[in-house]
Amino acid sequence: TQHSVKELRSIGIQPDVLVCRSELALPDEQRRKIALFTNVPESAVFSARDMDDLYAIPIELRSQGLDQVVATQFGMDLPPADLSEWQQVVEAGRNCEGQVTVAMVGKYMDLRDSYISLNEALGHAGRRSGVNVRVRHIESEQVEDEGVDCLAGVHAVLVPGGFGERGIEGMVSAVTHAREKEIPYLGICLGMQVAVIEFSRNVAGLAGANSTEFDPDTPHPVVALVTEWLDESGQVERRSEDSDLGGTMRLGEQACHLAKGSLARNEYGAQTVYERHRHRYEFNNRYLEELKKSGLGFAGRSIDGLVEVVELPSHPWFLASQFHPEFTSTPRDGHRLFDGFIAAAVSYRQRGDLPAKAASAAGA
Repeated sequence: TQHSVKELRSIGIQPDVLVCRSELALPDEQRRKIALFTNVPESAVFSARDMDDLYAIPIELRSQGLDQVVATQFGMDLPPADLSEWQQVVEAGRNCEGQVTVAMVGKYMDLRDSYISLNEALGHAGRRSGVNVRVRHIESEQVEDEGVDCLAGVHAVLVPGGFGERGIEGMVSAVTHAREKEIPYLGICLGMQVAVIEFSRNVAGLAGANSTEFDPDTPHPVVALVTEWLDESGQVERRSEDSDLGGTMRLGEQACHLAKGSLARNEYGAQTVYERHRHRYEFNNRYLEELKKSGLGFAGRSIDGLVEVVELPSHPWFLASQFHPEFTSTPRDGHRLFDGFIAAAVSYRQRGDLPAKAASAAGA
């Protein structure tokens, strides 16, 4: 701490507050010593000790008076911060019972921070559902090599976003497994596209269906660049650098209209939602009616008529979105799609527990 402050002073910065990381709470004697040798008031030296729950850290620092010191430093006369809602988040984490396991099948699992927002969103939903969420990160190429046995014991399957051909068939196999075994499935961005590919091949009978990103010569381009497919009137869709979709890439928050009676609308509790996008390939509307007749539900559309959400009405919980709902999940409010997904995982786990409990009772 003293060395860090010395380095700051060498470039003309004198800290007003010190928050010291430590395994245990700083003893008063050590706090006084730090204050003495750094020219920081003892009342402005705070201890950020190791906590079982990261979300408890603001509560801990507030209990030491950090908020009042900061307010005083800025000459602001403020009442004590009301952290009652945040305290509820912490208590919810402490009161979680049981566990569900979510298989996240993706392309960049060796870089866990690639999916940090997804990991956090699943954790938020777990707190709100009162259950611990264990995320099993599975490389999609592992599914290609080992088959779906590596998905044994999971209560839900999630396929996140990504780019490129590598590992796609492993994701498709994971979707097949979730669909056939009635395991809750959530697809995000690429996860929606592979869900469409899987359904097209294995349910609608469109052999060789694919995205033009992975197979430019596919006989059934169910996913393609908007500029590569015809709209419902037979006209080639046009997108340019001046269009409202940012050229051929859709970026940022956009409106999505949800179909009445759909799972997505029931989960959101709203007709129109706003979610963030980052993708270039879209569902090909040329196949919309054909896949609808085969049982695929189209639950969300953009203002331009592009497909945003697909689902399987015949499945207990199967939903995939072209947008990224994880970006708007928060510890306090969570996100309705993740809440529904984890609740479905809990229900799936409970259904699996019933035969075991019945057998145990019979044996007794």
